[in-house]
Amino acid sequence: MGVKKKKEVQVAAMTICHQDLETLKSFADVEGKNLAALLLHCVQLTDGVSQIHYIKQIVPLLEKVDKNVMCDPTIQSCLDILAGIYLSLSLKNPLKKVLASSLNSLPEFFLPEAIHRFTSRLQEELNTTDLYAYRKVIDNISSCMENFNLGRASVNNLLKNVLHFLQKSLIEILEENRKCAGNHIVQTQLMNDLLVGIRVSMVLVQKVQDFQGSLWKASNSPIWQNMCGLLSIFTKFLSDDNLLQTVQSTSGLAIILFIKAMFHPSEKIPRLISSVLLHSVDCTSVPEWFMSSCRSLCFGDVSESAVLFLCQGTLAMLDWQNGSMGQSGEALLLDTAHVLFTLSSQIKEPTLEMFLSRILASWTNSAIQVLESSSPSLTDSLNGNSSIVGRLLEYVYTHWEHPLDALRHQTKIMFKNLLQMHQLTVEGADLVPDPFFVELTENLLRLEWHIKGKYMCLGCLVECIGVEHILAIDKTIPSQILEVMGDQSLVPYASDLLETMFKNHKSHLKSQTAESSWIDQWHETWVSPLLFILCEGNLDQKSYVIDYYLPKLLSYSPESLQYMVNILQTSIDAKTGQEQSFPSLGSCNSRGALGALMACLRIARAHGHLQSATDTWENLMSGARIKQGLIHQHCQVRIDTLGLLCESNRSTEIVSMEEMQWIQFFTTYNLNSQSPGVRQQICSLLKKLFCRIQESSQVLYKLERSKSKREPENELTKQHPSVSLQQYKNFMSSICNSLFEALFPGSSYSTRFSALTILGSIAEVFHVPEGRIYTVYQLSHDIDVGRFQTLMECFTSTFEDVKILAFDLLMKLSKTAVHFQDSEKLQGLFQAALELSTSTKPYDCVTASYLLNFLIWQDALPSSLSAYLTLQDNGDRPAAVVERNTLMVIKCLMENLGEEISQAENSLLQAAAAFPMYGRVHCITGALQKLSLNSLQLVSEWRPVVEKLLLMSYRLSTVVSPVIQSSSPEGLIPMDTDSESANRLQMILNEIQPRDTNDYFNQAKILKERDSFDVKDLNASVVNIDTSTEIKGKEVKTCDVTAQMVLVCCWRSMKEVALLLGTLCQLLPMQPVPESSDGLLTVEQVKEIGDYFKQHLLQSRHRGAFELAYTGFVKLTEVLNRCPNVSLQKLPEQWLWSVLEEIKCSDPSSKLCATRRSAGIPFYIQALLASEPKKGKMDLLKITMKELISLAGPTGDLQSTVPQVHALNILRALFRDTRLGENIIPYVADGAKAAILGFTSPVWAVRNSSTLLFSALITRIFGVKRAKDEHSKTNRMTGREFFSRFPELYPFLLKQLETVANTVDSDMGEPNRHPSMFLLLLVLERLYASPMDGTSSALSMGPFVPFIMRCGHSPVYHSREMAARALVPFVMIDHIPNTIRTLLATLPSCTDQCFRQNHIHGTLLQVFHLLQAYSDSKHRMNSDFQHELTDITVCTKAKLWLAKRQNPCLVTRAVYTDVLFLLSCCLNKSAKDNQPVLESLGFWEEVRGIISGSELITGFPCAFKAPGLPQYLQSLTRLAIAAVWAAAAKSGERERDVPISFSQLLESAFPEVRSLTLEALLEKFLAAASGLGEKGLPPLLCNMGEKFLLLAMKENHPECFCKILKILHCMDPGEWLPQTEHCVHLTPKEFLIWTMDIASNERSEIQSVALRLASKVISHHMQTCVENRELIAPELKQWVQLVIFSCEDHLPTESRLAVVEVLTSTTPLFLTNPHPILELQDTLALWKCVLTLLQSEEQAVRDAATETVTTAMSQENTCQSTEFAFCQVDASIALALALAVLCDLLQQWDQLAPGLPILLGWLLGESDDLVACVESMHQVEEDYLFEKAEVNFWAETLIFVKYLCKHLFCLLSKSSWRPPSPEMLCHLQRMVSEQCDLLSQLFRELPPAAEFVKTVEFTRLRIQEERTLACLKLLAFLEGKEGENTLVLSVRDAYAEARQLTLPRTEAAC
Repeated sequence: MGVKKKKEVQVAAMTICHQDLETLKSFADVEGKNLAALLLHCVQLTDGVSQIHYIKQIVPLLEKVDKNVMCDPTIQSCLDILAGIYLSLSLKNPLKKVLASSLNSLPEFFLPEAIHRFTSRLQEELNTTDLYAYRKVIDNISSCMENFNLGRASVNNLLKNVLHFLQKSLIEILEENRKCAGNHIVQTQLMNDLLVGIRVSMVLVQKVQDFQGSLWKASNSPIWQNMCGLLSIFTKFLSDDNLLQTVQSTSGLAIILFIKAMFHPSEKIPRLISSVLLHSVDCTSVPEWFMSSCRSLCFGDVSESAVLFLCQGTLAMLDWQNGSMGQSGEALLLDTAHVLFTLSSQIKEPTLEMFLSRILASWTNSAIQVLESSSPSLTDSLNGNSSIVGRLLEYVYTHWEHPLDALRHQTKIMFKNLLQMHQLTVEGADLVPDPFFVELTENLLRLEWHIKGKYMCLGCLVECIGVEHILAIDKTIPSQILEVMGDQSLVPYASDLLETMFKNHKSHLKSQTAESSWIDQWHETWVSPLLFILCEGNLDQKSYVIDYYLPKLLSYSPESLQYMVNILQTSIDAKTGQEQSFPSLGSCNSRGALGALMACLRIARAHGHLQSATDTWENLMSGARIKQGLIHQHCQVRIDTLGLLCESNRSTEIVSMEEMQWIQFFTTYNLNSQSPGVRQQICSLLKKLFCRIQESSQVLYKLERSKSKREPENELTKQHPSVSLQQYKNFMSSICNSLFEALFPGSSYSTRFSALTILGSIAEVFHVPEGRIYTVYQLSHDIDVGRFQTLMECFTSTFEDVKILAFDLLMKLSKTAVHFQDSEKLQGLFQAALELSTSTKPYDCVTASYLLNFLIWQDALPSSLSAYLTLQDNGDRPAAVVERNTLMVIKCLMENLGEEISQAENSLLQAAAAFPMYGRVHCITGALQKLSLNSLQLVSEWRPVVEKLLLMSYRLSTVVSPVIQSSSPEGLIPMDTDSESANRLQMILNEIQPRDTNDYFNQAKILKERDSFDVKDLNASVVNIDTSTEIKGKEVKTCDVTAQMVLVCCWRSMKEVALLLGTLCQLLPMQPVPESSDGLLTVEQVKEIGDYFKQHLLQSRHRGAFELAYTGFVKLTEVLNRCPNVSLQKLPEQWLWSVLEEIKCSDPSSKLCATRRSAGIPFYIQALLASEPKKGKMDLLKITMKELISLAGPTGDLQSTVPQVHALNILRALFRDTRLGENIIPYVADGAKAAILGFTSPVWAVRNSSTLLFSALITRIFGVKRAKDEHSKTNRMTGREFFSRFPELYPFLLKQLETVANTVDSDMGEPNRHPSMFLLLLVLERLYASPMDGTSSALSMGPFVPFIMRCGHSPVYHSREMAARALVPFVMIDHIPNTIRTLLATLPSCTDQCFRQNHIHGTLLQVFHLLQAYSDSKHRMNSDFQHELTDITVCTKAKLWLAKRQNPCLVTRAVYTDVLFLLSCCLNKSAKDNQPVLESLGFWEEVRGIISGSELITGFPCAFKAPGLPQYLQSLTRLAIAAVWAAAAKSGERERDVPISFSQLLESAFPEVRSLTLEALLEKFLAAASGLGEKGLPPLLCNMGEKFLLLAMKENHPECFCKILKILHCMDPGEWLPQTEHCVHLTPKEFLIWTMDIASNERSEIQSVALRLASKVISHHMQTCVENRELIAPELKQWVQLVIFSCEDHLPTESRLAVVEVLTSTTPLFLTNPHPILELQDTLALWKCVLTLLQSEEQAVRDAATETVTTAMSQENTCQSTEFAFCQVDASIALALALAVLCDLLQQWDQLAPGLPILLGWLLGESDDLVACVESMHQVEEDYLFEKAEVNFWAETLIFVKYLCKHLFCLLSKSSWRPPSPEMLCHLQRMVSEQCDLLSQLFRELPPAAEFVKTVEFTRLRIQEERTLACLKLLAFLEGKEGENTLVLSVRDAYAEARQLTLPRTEAAC
């Protein structure tokens, strides 16, 4: 929404030559009424729009002319001039079309003369010889043929000349293009000229009437000869790969069109074209002209692209409708299909692939046209079962997941057309039972939902056969589709399919049912699943459903809204009732029905499905629910509720008072949102609201001004417009007050970001009025000096986002708001900026940059700076002032920078410690970026500044580059304290011998053994330093110098220099020649900058330096590629060849870095290639990739692997570069070969680089990882798709795999580990077979299977696992049982003597993974599934010895045991717990035998250790547990059927056994405790409390101990606590102490579990021993201290979450009990814990703590304290609500007087806070490089102070209470007064502009000041010193927030 200005149309005025002008003057009559006068007046105008008016008068004037004056020279001359004007106008000028349109209505008797004049003028045009004027002539020919009768007639008259001109121009342009090779700007223009020439030639053939006859077809006819010439040219173009592909493709169209026009008889054309496409032209049967013009097509080696474009021409230019070409046409259609199929397997270039897909789609369109009147034979060839349709379907299945959207769209068109083709072939038959459609539907439904093509094809199928057939197969399809809508990549496809389906379903139901009952069925199918997702789905799922699906559903069926609302309202009411009965609420992740309701209403209102907001609030939604939604714990509910208030389909809908109050309420609690996405949505929605207010205020203003007596409409009838306008003004002012208050000291980043963004929106929407436009509100009216200062203080934020927003807002505000009267303050700000620009903290220089820019743009610089201007410019225009100020500041910065560089040249240590130079450069760059450098006025002053700036940049770079270019930049600093270390350092210094005389690099120095040194001492110790040199304005300071400081100084300096140079190249105008006066950069300077980047990118070792040099270099290369100067344009190409040659030569003296992933070299080449124009041929990329791939291949010479390493590293960078897009894909296969072969190199560097390259290729092929599961199908590809895209990899991978498999288990010598196997299997495990892969064996995955199986014999354990995983996707689900049986058959028998355990292990792993995949399959029928599993079980029993002691290898025994366990799970699942299946097979009997004979029963020999022991124990335990449950289910607890008891397992000596057993038992106990278990706790586990107590006392394994405590926590303490004394000799009280000791001393997980257990025991004691509570009072106090300790920030999150759970569970007992159990101090301490946790920086902790608050305010005695009882609320309001409940409880307990001092203590803060302030003020400054100011993302101290102060005032104002003792009051007053005095002293000690230069200290003091002031107010009120007025004021303050009125800004703290 918002007012958009209408775009003004710019029309270039027409002009005529001097001679024509004189002619018009001579013929113009005095009265100005004849045609000459009209034209004269027209051409003298300078405005094209005005000229249009006169052109339209020409024909009406001529219509009045007498026919007899046709020979009048005036008319003839005017017609001649009109012809000249028409031809002189550019093609896109609207005047040209207007003139043509007018002349089309020329009176008939003027036509001959007009045609004659136009013909003669056109002839003159055709005679031109200027090659660069040809395009204009061609455009004129084109415009003459386009709806212009005179032009068409003229071209007819000159057809021979026009054709000759086109032939000549195309030849000459092609030659000129060849000459301009390298100048891509000129070449692009010339190729566009060629393209237009070809198109115009085609238009002539199609539109000129002469071509309809046959006279021109004589061989001696000039027209015929020109036509042959043009055909020859087009043939040449088609085969010229140096031309753009659009030129080639258009040539293909033109060739077919010309053949169609020239060949006779036309019946033979299809046969001729077929022979050309199939390369079978018979030279005896074709005319001579065809052979001479198209010889290369008949006999030459025709390229794939040429054949492709001929196919395109065939389909586009021939007439396929109505079967006009007969049988030969049908044959041509089939031949074209076969040619295209052949090409599809050969073409891999992305652009050609795109062409091919379009042409195939075009072929299906042509096939449909032919089928509509076809012969039976063609019907057989094109039905669904034909080979052609099969091939097309395979193409669709292969490419429907292609990364190019456009190509996927073409597959959709193809599939849709295929269905239509089959329909045409079976016309008249019933479509639903048609085998083709049935099979297609079943195959599509069998596919996984992660395949995008499935949605597309199902959508087409629904449109073809209807949705009811698909729903009949599976009714849950709508729910299945909604389930996948959590994946963003699938959402658009899923929502489109759902839309297609529900529309089709509704139409079908309507047609089938006469009554309205069909709507219920439709709602059940489509709306009910939607509501379930909205209420219960995960966050992403719901968000995407709301954004994509819900609007479509409501737009199609608005009447469904009422159905949704009714369902959801009922659900909310039922849930609320339930909550009141059961206070336990759902988790914070659940949006529930309230969220769903808000989402539905929001979408409905935004799309206009609600009549007005009034209907919403009164009929559909209560105000209380709106408020609940606005502070709901779930962020999406808050957003949807806000969207409901802000969004409307009418931009002028009045905003009601209620809505404004709710918005005010929302902003109070939601500015501090932690999610960037949520913040963005809040700001966007509020901006929409402001636009509505602005636009509706315009309507109200007009109504107010109108004197009409008409009654206003709708909502306007309720109140007068002036009242609404005043409400708007008050609301906006109130909102701005709230937002400025949110910028208080210590406010969080998110609060500041939100507040500044919203203020920026207000300034933008309610801009300063122009003219008479009414504006209801202006932000500048509410800005004073204090608020301006607040905005400036935002520059000190450590987040640049906040600085940017504050700066932009300040720029939007009127300059009159700036009150910088004080020149001293001005000077202080400027000095602060200069000081910050040399800070050693990098973020300070960013603050300095924004401060300086602010002073520049506000014209608020100190007057002393004017001395830097040599020419005093008196311009007062804003642009001139800004330019002058920028120049002064840059000169000042450069002067300082020059002095600092001089100092750094003497001592880099001194520079790094005292004045790192990068800040100055950053400020210069920042100032330049804000200035428009293309329209400078002080050019003469800027030129020397730019020149000096460049020299200074090079000089700075020279100083710091030796550190960056050293082989170890991170550790290079002479800080060593002994001579030996200094000697080692000297070697490094010699290595990087720099160009300058910097003493830092000449001699290693031994520093004194101390932590810090003084700059003066340093100067004294350095040789060759002129000690008289001092730094202007710098105080000597003591500081630490670390390696990090020197390094950061150097790399940041390099970074800033690079960005400055890049900015200069990008923004500064260039001088084309040295004498030019308009440019600032000369060609030589640009070349120097390029050489600078080259040197540093190729030689820097530090990543920070070369990454940012790359950023600057990219800017330079982009400028060079657009530069018209040819020498500059060719620089990137020259640099590229130079570096490639240097890489290839492998010279030992080369400075190129071969370590650090080749350092900056890949970045350098990346920048050169990525800036190459994408619309060109990408020649640089092609040549570079060819060179690099040849270098990356294996080399025989192991001594010269450096080029190979460089090539691999560069290829990795290029494959990762997204800007190269699909252009890099053709080289993926070669890159993969190089990586796999490189992995086998004996040189580590090659293997390392190969691994990195391979990783980049995996991402490039399979996409960025989209699922947590590494092997998820979302990052996989079908084998057919993979090998179709990279066919070269099929033989390569197969050959490599065969080589590996053949030698993997060789008997000779040491086992060959084949490192390449790892990479091969990594690729193969990402492929999978698909039921849509077809039957073609060319790219079958079958040949890989035996080799992958043999890779399972590898001696490397991990390789065997990978082989097992890789095998699974290669075996179709139906073939898995047979494959498993085959694998089991290969296992040795117990009688075999010779076998290898590696072979057995690999085979068993493959069996296990295949069985797992089979059991997870969703498409198995129960009977088949069970039968096949039974067969597998029988085969497994034959090799059962492998799981027994007969098999000595524990690893293979473990895997076989896993197979048995998996089989038991599968058979149990398939039989639905019918045990006879397993019993009849004797399965459990065998298992019991295995367990009985296993080491679980007999134990291991003493100190037994063997490989695989833990794995074997875990597998055996899992199987044993399954056997125990099975036996218990069958025979109760009869000991004879239980092979081993849980007690035996729990007493095992091995923790692996105990841990797994405890895990299984814990699962059962948790299920029983939560009520999820169907039958409660199994009998086998009853009465085990004693056992677990004994285990707890003796368990020493932490994991097992933790699980035991969890089990005890799950159990009822009443069952086991009485047994402690008998069982573990501890009384219940002693057991509690023991538990609390554990909670105090153990590590995090055990500590949190012990805390939960202790709390449960405490609660049990309190509830069961009411009379004896005082007996455990000490323990109760200890427990409180334990809870307080566990809240501390340094503890892990798990500990604090445990505290929250404990506090929530004990809330009714300890926090809200009407009769407190704890002492007041302890109770308040627990409440303080809740408040602390609500302010935690971790969202999980905050969200959990809100559950405690919700529980607290939902108790019987507290539910009236707030209006949000039983509601899920956000942590921001939970803090306020918690304090409200606490104050209410203090009143209920009558404990206000004793509690008040404690609460005042909270208000004042800890004593440590002020101590920290004092220490920070007085400590010696230490520069810790990356230590930022105190960063808070959530907690805001003053917000807590504000809420506490508000509720205390509220409480004290309305209650009768006993005040605290005077002694207590005096003590508090004395303490607060002392704080006030100390704060005053500390503020006085701060330097000027302290908010910028001492930000941390200043902020701490401000926060403490606000806290102290709040305490003073409360104490004054308590003492009664403020009198009656103060009481009223305090009450107003206390209730202000409740009434949504903001507090005065000066009292923000309270």
